[in-house]
This record gives sequence, structure tokens and C-alpha cells, in this order.
Amino acid sequence: MKISSATFIKSATGPENYPPPELAEIAFAGRSNVGKSSLINVLVNRKSLVRTSSTPGRTQLLNFFNINDSFSLVDLPGYGFAKVPLAVKKAWGPMIRTYLESRESLKGVVFIFDIRRIPREEDIQLLDWLEEFEVPTIPVITKIDKLKRGQRDKQIAAIAETTGLPRDAFSLFSAQTREGKEDIWERIEDALEA
Repeated sequence: MKISSATFIKSATGPENYPPPELAEIAFAGRSNVGKSSLINVLVNRKSLVRTSSTPGRTQLLNFFNINDSFSLVDLPGYGFAKVPLAVKKAWGPMIRTYLESRESLKGVVFIFDIRRIPREEDIQLLDWLEEFEVPTIPVITKIDKLKRGQRDKQIAAIAETTGLPRDAFSLFSAQTREGKEDIWERIEDALEA
């Protein structure tokens, strides 16, 4: 995928704030601190289209981005981080669920897992919603450069087992080495064309 333009459209909390559903959308979801912003920035060849932060839980709204005037990427709020006000935490579930359930232009979700963490209850909940609303899912394991190859295989197997997804369902990605970038783009293009 050649990226000629990538621009921020708007942030939203609910359907009344979403941009008009003129472009097909690919959303990005995952726990706080899984490397979601870094993945999006690498995919679109921008250093800071999506703000990365050392403080997990920064994305608290749905952020819409126009890519090449041909489709949108949607950065969903990260979840599962403790240092966020309870009211914000409580709003996340309904905010994400409403978007997944009601957005007709949604073509797929890139669901991100950190290779160093075993998926938890919120991850399984989100997988259940994706299945319930029949949203095509592209599972991606990030930060693969953080582990040696032997450890890597063990962690991938554990993530696959916990999620109930087959091992080969996952794309592997490193923001450092950019490994996996082409594979993820191919899967996004397939979802957009489906």
C-alpha cells in the first residue's frame, strides 16, 4: 500500500459525533500500551499521525483518520489500564461496543496483542463482540523484537491458546524493525475489498 496522504478527520465518543460513513473503515483495537499508535504510524509512514505516549491510556476517544482519500483508519480507545478515572474506564466498553455494533462502514478490526502479555478478560470480551457483530478480525502480535525467538514461539502459542484463535491467524509485528508491515497491509486490503 502506497500512502500518499494521511490526515486526522475528528475524534468522537458516539454515533452522533462520527464522521459521515462515506469511506470504508478499518479500526485498531487493543489494551493500553500494546503499541497501537506505533503500529498505525509505521503502517502510514508517519512519525506522529497518531500520538504515542509513554503514559498508557491516552487514547480515550475514537479517532478517525483519512488515508489516501480512499478509506479511514479508526484508533479505538485502549482499555485495561488502571491509572484512568473510573468514569472514563466505564465509558470505554459501551463506546467501543456501540461503534462495532452500529458502524456500517466498518470493514475489519486490527486487534493488537503485546507478545509479552497473556490476553485478559477485556481482550476475550472484545473478541466475543467482534464475533457477535461478525466483524472481520486481523489479530496482530506486536513488540516481537522484545523477545528471543525461543521465548517468542512460547508466548505466541500461549496467546493463541488463551484467545482460542489458530496460531496462523496472527500477524507478527515490530515497530523497531518494521517486520510484518507488508503482511498486515495485505490483510487490511483484503478486508477493504471484501
